[in-house]
Formats: sequence, structure tokens, C-alpha cells
Amino acid sequence: MLSTVARAVVPVLGRFTVSADEDAVLAPGSIVAPNHSSLIDPGVVLAAVRRLGVEPVVLATAGLWRIPVLRGALLREGHIPVHRGTERAARALEDAAAALAAGRVVVIYPEGRLPRRTDPADSAPGPFRTGLARLAAAGAPVVPLGQAGARRISSGSTAKQLAGLVTAPLRRPRVHVHLGAPVRLDADVATATAQAHAAVTAAWRTASARLAGGHL
Repeated sequence: MLSTVARAVVPVLGRFTVSADEDAVLAPGSIVAPNHSSLIDPGVVLAAVRRLGVEPVVLATAGLWRIPVLRGALLREGHIPVHRGTERAARALEDAAAALAAGRVVVIYPEGRLPRRTDPADSAPGPFRTGLARLAAAGAPVVPLGQAGARRISSGSTAKQLAGLVTAPLRRPRVHVHLGAPVRLDADVATATAQAHAAVTAAWRTASARLAGGHL
């Protein structure tokens, strides 16, 4: 449901395009690792992945489960709450590993947080946490996803973000998503985290270049 809604709504908010490397594939049991730049990123990522015929499981902040409109859909579709800074945080990776074992595609944001900047410009992915490397340790392929332009829809203070969402259908900002080829991460967590960061950064650079070049 959420993927279908995202696929319908995101193109209304802006000129939304998706590209992929020739050997990019979202096989069952894959992990999608996107860069994180805006509150609307989950919608952008779900819309892009849905275009490829996949309904993923997303690791997202547990606060979303407190929103009555979303809670039911999140529970029904098996999305995974992340209780950051609590003893329950590790449970998210356990649930994600179970989803991978069941053949689901799992989306995890390796940065773990949004950038603290308030301007609408894109920037390269920030430092990664180790969750992605630990989740991929059992051998799951990691598909790097770079997205650029989402901050043109919504960024800044709460008031600016709301204003951005309201005016986006009129402004039609461009948003581009690029999926890279799957990578197998090293068994060492530090090395794997560096590999993942390099792959996601490369996908983001491709998305940014296509956005700047007007590839629609």
C-alpha cells in the first residue's frame, strides 16, 4: 500500500525520474542502501523501488508508528521500527535479518539521520553507522541507491518543509534516483562500512549528475 501511494504521490510533487546501472538488480534477500537528505526520502525511495516491481521492508524511526494514519499500514506491511538510543535498537537488525531470510528486500538508511543543514542543496552522504555492515554480514547483496533533488521539495524548518510540500506541485522540482549494481561487503565491519559508503556516494554522484544534466 505505502509503495503504491508513494509511486502515485511523488510524481505529483515533482518531476521524478529513475535510472539504474545495467547490472542493477533487486533480487529477493537484497538490501537497498540509500543516502538520506530529506524527510520525504522514504516516499522517493519507495516510489523508485516500486517502479522496479518490488515492495520492500523499510527500517524507519519508531516515531512513525505513533501516527494513527500510518501505524496500521506500517504494521500490515511488516516495516521495522528503529528505537534509537534504547535497548530495543538491536531488535531492528534482528527483524531485518529475518525479513531478508524470508526473501524480502530491506531498505536501511546507513547514515541513520538527516543532515543538520537547512538549505535545499544536496550534498554527499555523511558518515555511515555500522548497522548496514552488520546486517549484510551474512552475505546479503547491497544495492546502493543515490537520490538527488528531494531537498528541493522539503527542507529547512518545519514551517518551510510544510510550505515546500504544499507548493511542490506548482514548482515541480526535479528529483532523480539512481540504483547501482549490487555489492558484496567485506566481513570486517569497518571495511564493509567504507565499501558501502563509497558505493552509495557513487550512486548519489550519478543521480546528481543526471539531475544537473536535465535527464528527465
